[in-house]
Amino acid sequence: MDPLRALRPWEAPEVTSWGRLAMSGVDRRHPSLSLDGDWHFQLLPSPDAPVGETWSTAHVPGAWTLQDTDDLPHYTNVRMPFAEFPPHSPAANPTGVYERTVDVPAEWAGRRIVLQVGAAESVLLVQVDGRPVGVSKDSHLAAEFDLTAVVRAGDRAVLRLTVVKWSDASHLEDQDQWWHGGITRPVLLYATDPLHLADVTVLARADGELRVDCRVRDAAGALPEGWHVSGDLDGLAVAQDTTFDRANAEDERVSAFLGEARLRATVPDVRTWTAETPELYGLTVRLHRPDGTVADTSYHRVGFRDVEIAGRDLLINGERVFIRGVNRHDFHPLTGRTVSHDDMRADLALLKRFGFNAVRTAHYPNDPALYDIADEFGLYVVDEADIESHDHAHEIADDPRYLNAFVDRVSRMVLRDKNHPSVIIWSLGNESDYGANHDAAAGWVRRHDPTRPVQYEGAAKRGWADPDVASDIACPMYAPLEDCVAHALSGKQTKPLIQCEYSHAMGNSNGTLADHWAAIEATPGLQGGFIWEFWDHGILQRVSDGRPAGRAGAGRYSDGVAAPGHRWAYGGDFGDTPHDGAFIADGVVFPDRTPKPVLYEHREIAAPVRLESFRHEGPVIGNHQHFRGLDWLSGEWLLSLADGRTLTAPAELPDLRPGETAAVPLPLDLPDDGGEAWLTLRVTTARDEAWAPRGTVVCLPQVRLRPRPVREAVAVPERTVEVDADGLLVHPLLRSAPTLSLWRAPTDNDELGGMADRWREWGLDAPVRRLVAVRRDGASVGVLAEYAFGTAVVRHEQVLTAVEGGIRVEETAELPEALYDVARVGSVFETVAGPELLDWFGPGPWESYPDRATAPVGHHSLPVDDLFTPYLRPQESGGRHGVRHFTLSAPDATGLAVRLDRPSQVSVTRYRAADLAAAAHHDELVPREGCVVHIDAAHRGLGTASCGPDTFASYLVPTGTHRWGWILRAL
Repeated sequence: MDPLRALRPWEAPEVTSWGRLAMSGVDRRHPSLSLDGDWHFQLLPSPDAPVGETWSTAHVPGAWTLQDTDDLPHYTNVRMPFAEFPPHSPAANPTGVYERTVDVPAEWAGRRIVLQVGAAESVLLVQVDGRPVGVSKDSHLAAEFDLTAVVRAGDRAVLRLTVVKWSDASHLEDQDQWWHGGITRPVLLYATDPLHLADVTVLARADGELRVDCRVRDAAGALPEGWHVSGDLDGLAVAQDTTFDRANAEDERVSAFLGEARLRATVPDVRTWTAETPELYGLTVRLHRPDGTVADTSYHRVGFRDVEIAGRDLLINGERVFIRGVNRHDFHPLTGRTVSHDDMRADLALLKRFGFNAVRTAHYPNDPALYDIADEFGLYVVDEADIESHDHAHEIADDPRYLNAFVDRVSRMVLRDKNHPSVIIWSLGNESDYGANHDAAAGWVRRHDPTRPVQYEGAAKRGWADPDVASDIACPMYAPLEDCVAHALSGKQTKPLIQCEYSHAMGNSNGTLADHWAAIEATPGLQGGFIWEFWDHGILQRVSDGRPAGRAGAGRYSDGVAAPGHRWAYGGDFGDTPHDGAFIADGVVFPDRTPKPVLYEHREIAAPVRLESFRHEGPVIGNHQHFRGLDWLSGEWLLSLADGRTLTAPAELPDLRPGETAAVPLPLDLPDDGGEAWLTLRVTTARDEAWAPRGTVVCLPQVRLRPRPVREAVAVPERTVEVDADGLLVHPLLRSAPTLSLWRAPTDNDELGGMADRWREWGLDAPVRRLVAVRRDGASVGVLAEYAFGTAVVRHEQVLTAVEGGIRVEETAELPEALYDVARVGSVFETVAGPELLDWFGPGPWESYPDRATAPVGHHSLPVDDLFTPYLRPQESGGRHGVRHFTLSAPDATGLAVRLDRPSQVSVTRYRAADLAAAAHHDELVPREGCVVHIDAAHRGLGTASCGPDTFASYLVPTGTHRWGWILRAL
């Protein structure tokens, strides 16, 4: 066994590294040698097992769990995937041995040669030609090792990287995500001059003051007399601060092996950086030898901005800003935690397009490229350390054996990312209780970087206002909205309240998002939060053998749906146990980055331009940004009329500063027909942005100009309505007649919130219908039936009347007190085969529900198959809230039309609720030939009860009498 493995560092929490170089803020562009590609590879059953003679191959970067090994992905949320207590790891401990030869460039002679391993899970052991070089822990930050003494320029060396999957460090990386093993970020060699920049710290203030602190070392020995630094900021010379040099000499801070220097400049008429105006300057820092030649350089994109807390407000450049955030993992459905630059760019571009301005790097520092993109696009970043000890949080928070690991992980994150203007807050980690180890890490951060606040969710256990905890921000997760508002109004609030997680995007979810933001915007002291989370972490899985599709699965998915022969796998699908099922599928996008409906909801909630109201002279437009005017936007007016027409006109947006409003003339003449009318402002980008091309929709604010009139259908006495022996409507367009429905295929919130179990206990999924009476009265037929739901009985009456061109259906249902919280009250029926297209007037086009319903009212049209939202675990989906009327048509224009007495919840899919409830994955679903149609008088809100508060009481289905009516006509 090699000497590094003999030391068994995987079970020594006090050891965070050996031989590893210090992290720094230097950004070099020196020549490097990429070592990415196929390596020789062996997967050992444990770190104590001997390396064999037979090698396979593994791609670097990449997780071996996705590369056809027998060690497959494993998902747990809170529980560790093994029973051992910290700091121990299981005896069955997959260990990957990577090996390859490296030809060291001859031109690197006399230079310092460094190996960089971007990320390895969870313990990395490095050898060169059999000689031990170093050890590193922390699965989400790079490890660098000086190889100058063990390699020779122009020669070939054998590099071996051994990665031990489970360790004492695994107990600190108990994040809610898939467990993998491998080298998941790039590996490279690079060379520098022996005289080099050891660290660079850039401080750029909103007033234009620039300070650059440099630390200098010489690998050859003592620093040479006469070295110096210089800088250039977009052509502006940045000079060395001689006052700083003199002060250092007087304080005896000058040493033979470590040099310090400071550069200063003042930028006139500085363009400041914010998420809305991400202005960046190019900075080059140069380290000179005594003869003036350049020994080393560091490149930075500098954003001038200030971050501070004033009372209970977080300020950016002196302005209180709303934090519209999302939590984000590094994830890809084929390569796991290995994410390309293009993929990260697409991630953040999507967030910008849907109104987000902030990202929390849950729950570890993300790939370094992400921060460069956030700087460029304009996103506020809460940078979170790789610490989550969820299963053993209380034990580890105060365990001195883990003290070094806490400080090491937090400090290395700060040293790496401190020069990014996008990073506005440091986070000490997630769900790790609260103890002395957090205080120690916070103390290091506050000393090293006093320019940014520190936050930690776990400190909330001491109270949101406690001034003595390691969190400058009150950042609870899933706190009830009423508690947040009460705290802000209590007079006791001392810190900004920005929830680190507040709305859980598991399945069909994120109910009450608009209610949350209405309260946040109306309540001083509330400043926003972060949705959990960006991704559904579905891994593309071959159905034939149950294994990950891996890199060969490219192109096997689109629009949120896995291609035939594949499916999105979640916990348990790889035989992993224990597991936490579909809890891994809790993002605002599907695994292929297709937006879920909640993204459109968020876009409208976060709209930078809004229609505040409608006055006699016209609509009132408001600028709801913090720093920017409206010149980057274009507009178009849309007037949606109930008769099917949509009129358009160009819109000239007024010149408004942030917070200003202005009334503009009504852009279109309102027809004199008395019908319902809605005015929408379609706001798009006026020019290409870094994150969106010209013409990208930014928001669709809307005001109602005229309400919906009440129209009565005229009965046709000479016609009759046909019902069968059970009192059910007989109609040539219906395969099954409309019956009462109180059930929906449970959402993830319904299941984990306990509602679904209650509904099954009540028998909502299996009602027993009994015909009580049928009576005829001219053109009408009255049908009275009773539905038995367990011991509860619901009386349901239908009055079917022949009217001009169709049948009017008037329904009444009486819910007893025993059924105090049901899924819906309404009708369900099925059409014959043929209809393929739904046209409707109401909110849309995206899916909506009572507590997730900001979609603009208008005329919308979608194929029936596109109405259904393919949440990873099949469940209630495809609903449209507030529908006024709709048509279902076949290609030959035949079909049916329905006009509703009042705006109602409607869904049209190919699946019965029972079909969805019985399936675990979408490959198990078989579409029906006809359409399953629900028309609801009341529908329960979605809430976020899978992890967070349920929906509000106002969105529950009340007991008592429910009435609804609709007219069915043939096209």
